[in-house]
Amino acid sequence: MKKIRFGIIGLGNQGSAYALQFFDGGKIENGYVSAMCDVNPAKIEFVKSRTTNKSAVYFTDYIEMLDSGLCDAVLVETPHYFHPEMVIACLNRSIHVICEKPAGVYAGQVREMNEVARNKQAKFAMMFNQRTNCVYRKMREIVLSGGIGELQRVNWIITDWYRTQFYYDTGSWRATWAGEGGGVLINQCPHQLDLVSWVVGKQPSFVRGFCKYGKWHDIEVEDEVTAFFRYDNDATGVFVTTTGETPGTNRFEISGTKGKLLCENEELKWYKNSSDSLVFSNTVQQSFARPECECEIVKTDGKNTQHVGIINNFANSLLGKEELFVEGCEGIAGVELMNAIELSGWQDGAEVSLPVDEKLYLSELNKRRAASRLKTGYDNSVSDTSGTYGSREKK
Repeated sequence: MKKIRFGIIGLGNQGSAYALQFFDGGKIENGYVSAMCDVNPAKIEFVKSRTTNKSAVYFTDYIEMLDSGLCDAVLVETPHYFHPEMVIACLNRSIHVICEKPAGVYAGQVREMNEVARNKQAKFAMMFNQRTNCVYRKMREIVLSGGIGELQRVNWIITDWYRTQFYYDTGSWRATWAGEGGGVLINQCPHQLDLVSWVVGKQPSFVRGFCKYGKWHDIEVEDEVTAFFRYDNDATGVFVTTTGETPGTNRFEISGTKGKLLCENEELKWYKNSSDSLVFSNTVQQSFARPECECEIVKTDGKNTQHVGIINNFANSLLGKEELFVEGCEGIAGVELMNAIELSGWQDGAEVSLPVDEKLYLSELNKRRAASRLKTGYDNSVSDTSGTYGSREKK
């Protein structure tokens, strides 16, 4: 049986984990690593010294790897600014590609990438591994089927991203406008910014963002954010995140006229009203009455395959065995939401509409990139991320 030959661009925390934990661990059924690339020879040596894969070819130039003929598909695992450039290079060579989150730093570059993807035959996927989580899949199913009625409120407190100063110091690109393009929104929260729209089934129409830059760490980007959402039906939402709080919270709640969903501690509760609250309000002849409500612990299929599931699905889709689970072009939604929150934060919490003004956002980002401070980081460092692939994504 044919197996897909994968190349990996970027052997930092994530790329090395794919090579050493997933492929070496035999978790990718119909694929193997044929080539790896990193501009830093120290990271190549790190993987070489630990991998059981003795046949992979190593490169320091990703274009040389793509032109080598060794790869059917590629995993892009580099700093965020490079994602669209590298995805486009793959697609232009008819090489299938999975892009690490986020799809890019600003929506304009992601839109360009998506336009290329739409005109190419090669498959393109996003590494939205959190969409494989049975709890989030079930929440989406319930919401889209009308299970909670008309949307009223969306709240997500995701503050269990605690990071030390050492974490930020382990890469010269980390937590800088020029190197990373943002902080907790772009590094830790791309999955939640994707899920908050994927599960609900739509983007907010307007956001207001209140961002604190270097509040808890010696960094120039945001490490604490509170954002307010407003939807097309006038439903509202709040999104709270930080890397400076411990113990943190991960609580995702969606309320509607027929009840609410509460996701916390890997458990999903469905509060079901006996009557739609609007119908009840307009028909009952009592001042303080409310619909009866029952709470159900929702059963799921229990599957949460994470990164392994995304890569296996991608390989199987290339072999004609499965439909592709996450289309790459879907990555722009989270970037637009991130950009809108950030732009509002730069404007002292002014309301910003979606889709975001891409030219304005890039102009404001470039001002910060131009003033971004140089930083000396431990660029040879590779952190062990084993055991971190649960409901929270750590990168």
